[in-house]
Amino acid sequence: MVSKKKVMEILKDYDTNALTIATVCSHTSLQIFDGARKEGFNTLGIAIGKQPKFYDAFPKAKPDEFFIVESYTDIMQKAEELTEKNVIIIPHGSFVEYLGADNFLKLELPTFGNREVLGWESDREKEREWLTSAGIKMPKKISRPQDIDRPVLVKYHGAKGGRGFFIAKDHHGFKLGIDHTQKYTIQEYILGTRYYLHFFYSPIKEEGYKLSKGSLELLSMDRRDESNIDEMYKLGAQEELKRLGLYPTFVVTGNLPLVIRESLLPEVFRMGEKVVERSLELFGGMIGPFCIESIVTDKLEFKVFEVSSRIVAGTNLFIAGSPYSDLIGHNLSTGRRIAQEIKSANEMKKLNEIIS
Repeated sequence: MVSKKKVMEILKDYDTNALTIATVCSHTSLQIFDGARKEGFNTLGIAIGKQPKFYDAFPKAKPDEFFIVESYTDIMQKAEELTEKNVIIIPHGSFVEYLGADNFLKLELPTFGNREVLGWESDREKEREWLTSAGIKMPKKISRPQDIDRPVLVKYHGAKGGRGFFIAKDHHGFKLGIDHTQKYTIQEYILGTRYYLHFFYSPIKEEGYKLSKGSLELLSMDRRDESNIDEMYKLGAQEELKRLGLYPTFVVTGNLPLVIRESLLPEVFRMGEKVVERSLELFGGMIGPFCIESIVTDKLEFKVFEVSSRIVAGTNLFIAGSPYSDLIGHNLSTGRRIAQEIKSANEMKKLNEIIS
């Protein structure tokens, strides 16, 4: 992993009056560029192969400059060229997944957030240790496939946009779906409504919902449209469909906005607070946007099945703000909130607290 000292040496040579917000042209880049522009930053889109034409349709979100590379790994060799443009990299799910977590940890460019979180988020065992030690309720873990005696969710390690998840009712169903070449975790399948809670943790903001250091914000919430899983399960005959070669998947194809019962907001903030406070103890904190992926049961209990430690695609619903972010600031997307944090840190001479 690139050292914090090395990153700070690179940052020392930057013209901090001309910082450029940069990310890969995918995932949440539209709101990242739009938010950066609203806060007065230059923007740069890293594109693979050629300049994407669809940005022409969204002039407010089109980056000021495109930086073309032949492949994601080519970004590693182009780091020095990018430093000449005073870039601060904003990681998102596609960026980290396609570049590869190991490469991302080595990338010699100032990056928003704490890269240390990757080791805890991408490993299902370490993620469970983090969350349960924070006092977060999670679905029960099943240690051995032979012990499956109820519906379970089998999850492969890493972030894949919903790929690599499947449901099994017994050991036979597990054997039908498993890919033994990948690391996996088995957990009980919880009946309830899935809520994706979009938070922002600032280590430098003192007002608002205060933590031991900095403050916590709730920016928005969503649900996900997941490829064919919902429609196939309405048909009912899961095992028969599998025998016919039709496998339900959780690949995310879109997102739906939602608002939770107001009486549940104290618990929402309690979970966010505990996750952040434990991250501070374990690896120095999870900085910026993160998403707690949860299920709310009919008893109004939360079970958390995952945490994503960067901007998630569900926030794309709220480029002009959400029912929650509207109560914090006008036209406040998660992308714009990232730009505000960088702007504030730069003005306060605290970029070292939010960059790694």
